[in-house]
Order: sequence, then C-alpha cells, then structure tokens
Amino acid sequence: MTLDIMMPFYGRFDHFQAAVNSVLAQTDPDWHLTIVDDVYPDLAPGEWAQSLGDERITYIRNEVNLRPSRNYRKCVTLMSGEFSVILGCDDVLLPNYVRRVGELIRQFPDASIIQPGVAVIDENGERSYPLADRVKSWYRLPVKGAGVWSGERLATSLLRGNWTYFPSLVWRVEALRKHEFRLDLDVVQDLAMLLEIIKDGGSLVLDDEECFTYRRHSSSVSAVTGPDGSKFKQERTLFAEAARDLRSMGWSKASHAAQNHWTSRANALSEIPAAIKAGNHDGRRALVEHVFARTTGR
Repeated sequence: MTLDIMMPFYGRFDHFQAAVNSVLAQTDPDWHLTIVDDVYPDLAPGEWAQSLGDERITYIRNEVNLRPSRNYRKCVTLMSGEFSVILGCDDVLLPNYVRRVGELIRQFPDASIIQPGVAVIDENGERSYPLADRVKSWYRLPVKGAGVWSGERLATSLLRGNWTYFPSLVWRVEALRKHEFRLDLDVVQDLAMLLEIIKDGGSLVLDDEECFTYRRHSSSVSAVTGPDGSKFKQERTLFAEAARDLRSMGWSKASHAAQNHWTSRANALSEIPAAIKAGNHDGRRALVEHVFARTTGR
C-alpha cells in the first residue's frame, strides 16, 4: 500500500532539503510525496524539488498564501490513499518510517491514527530532549511494542498533556475528510482533530519503534505564539468545548481534564519571563489570565 506523504511547505531551504531527502532515503520505496508550497518568497526550494526528477514527487505552488490550517485542508483534498501523513517541512523521517508504518497498518487495519516512535532534534539536527518533550513522555500512555487506545482513557490522557507529534501522525484519510481541520485553531488544530476522531469512536495506535525525528526550534509557530499568549487563547477555546462535549457523553474524567488543563496552564506560566523580557504587556496579561483560568465548559 502506497503511503501518501503530504508536505505543506513554508520555511528554511536547508530544513526542507533534509525533509525531502529523508523521504528519498526510505528503505521501503512505496510512497508518494506531494509538496504544497504556500507561496514561499524564495523560488529556489521549489525549483530544487522539481529538479529531482522522481516520479513519486509532485510539486504544487499555491496561488495565494493559505497559512497553515487552510493549507492542511488543501493537502487533505489532494490525498489519494487510505492513509496519509502531513509531514512538516523541517522534520526528518528515519529510513524505516514507511516500512514501519506499513507494518502497523497491516497489524491494525481499523486504526484511525498511528503515532509511531519519535525522537527530537534541534535546529541543527542534533538529538535533543528539552522540557516540553520530557513532559510529553510523562503523560504518554504506556506501550511496549505497539498497542491500540481509544475512548475516554485516550481522550483524558491527551487532554492532560498532548503527547502526540502532529507531523509524524498517520491519519485515516476518511476521518480527516469527515471532520476537517479547524481554521480558528491554527496552533492547536491537531488536538482538536484528534478529539473529534476519538469522540467519533476512532482509535490510535501507539508504537515505540523510533522512525521519525521531530525538529523543535525557536521559530516554530508554537514557539512564536507562546509569549504573546495567542496560543493559549486558542487552547482555552478548545478545552472549554471539550469539557462541555465530553460531559454530555458521560466521559467525566476527560471532561475534568479539559476543565483543569494543568499542563497548559503550567506551560503559560513558563512563558511569562519571556513576555516580560520582551516588554509584551498584553502577552504577559494573557498568560497570567490563562495560568489562573479553569474553564467551566458550559
């Protein structure tokens, strides 16, 4: 089964080259890569990609800049297989990614989402283990080998701390098309999508075999929107809606996790020094508000 790899592109040329080359280096050649260039000002990356001459690579340049969520939606419309990954243009697949994902799909053919094993790298490609990823490991569900999770326990775990890595996730395309990425949550649209699929009865496969490296760096959308508080405003919206919806389903533990969102509030607390240093008074105020906010989900 050919794995559909979508790559929304807007970023550094060297990171983009590393991402594309990591796809070309797969031990299992049964993949198709679609690059969707979101009108990056420098034409050189697109020219380089087209010069590769590999029939498994399709390059598309948008007519206008769509920004992340709309570009994700466009990627979903272009998917042609049963399962697809929306690969970050700065992340790097390990050579076993396509092979391992194929094994997991065959082992768990009814899965809605697959979270393969992930390592973290920094801006220079060196292995890293910053606090954010240590926190993710604390909340991640236990797994030895590969296991499948669903229902309230999965939702509760993700709401306590989203331990998934969006660019590494393999999605059942039918589920993505049913729910769509939200345009009002361009920083936390991955968690919103996960929750919609879980509420709809979908399952997630968690695997411990490393086959993906996630690049964490200071210019990422999440890093930029932390000190100004905008990321956390979106999170409060999501948590309030989740608390309400999960309560109505009878998932009280998951609803309480959404109401309390302790990890998100602690994250906001950690961003306050950066906001103060930057003299961002509005950002500081928004962060303090989030730290002390406990949503009712009404």
